[in-house]
Amino acid sequence: MTLFEKALSVRQNAHAPYSNFKVGAALRTKSGKEFVGCNVENAAYPQGTCAEAGAIAAMVAAGETGIDEIWVVANSSETVAPCGGCRQKLAEFSSPETLVVLAGVEGERERRTLGQLLPDSFSGEHLP
Repeated sequence: MTLFEKALSVRQNAHAPYSNFKVGAALRTKSGKEFVGCNVENAAYPQGTCAEAGAIAAMVAAGETGIDEIWVVANSSETVAPCGGCRQKLAEFSSPETLVVLAGVEGERERRTLGQLLPDSFSGEHLP
């Protein structure tokens, strides 16, 4: 399966009873391993998690730390990019050149780099 197919498939497992807005994400690490995540809503809205965060958590749990490419799939008439928080989460494990592919359920819509989505990101280099 391609990353698009994996993100599209896992999107069906999203727990989105409040917004009915399901999102799937699939990423490939620098070592070639692939991980998926879907959004998980909670009645206490801020307690939910985004699809990208779920894929990142699965990656880290498996001992991986470097993202090479990520696909984000949502069913919307507008292209959906990762939220600000997820852009920062992606930056923790990526470089500005990391490919972020934004897709609808019909397929790819846009390709961007993480640097385009989050210029001047905050990193561990800013910490003492």
